[in-house]
Amino acid sequence: MGGAEQQARDTVIVGYTVYAPAGSDWRTTDQVRIRGEVCEITGEPGDWGRSPFTGTRGPMQFAADRVTG
Repeated sequence: MGGAEQQARDTVIVGYTVYAPAGSDWRTTDQVRIRGEVCEITGEPGDWGRSPFTGTRGPMQFAADRVTG
């Protein structure tokens, strides 16, 4: 594909918020498959910690983006 053809393409970014099972080990350098598409983890994955009422661990949360174009 030539440079002129690439310039005419639009860039589309699809963003997701992912809630993974407690204890998951995700890093900003990882990729994740969402709905069959490979996405890049963006930002720092966060841990919801433990519930003060039940003591159970909450999910891991992170953002992931798929960029096309």
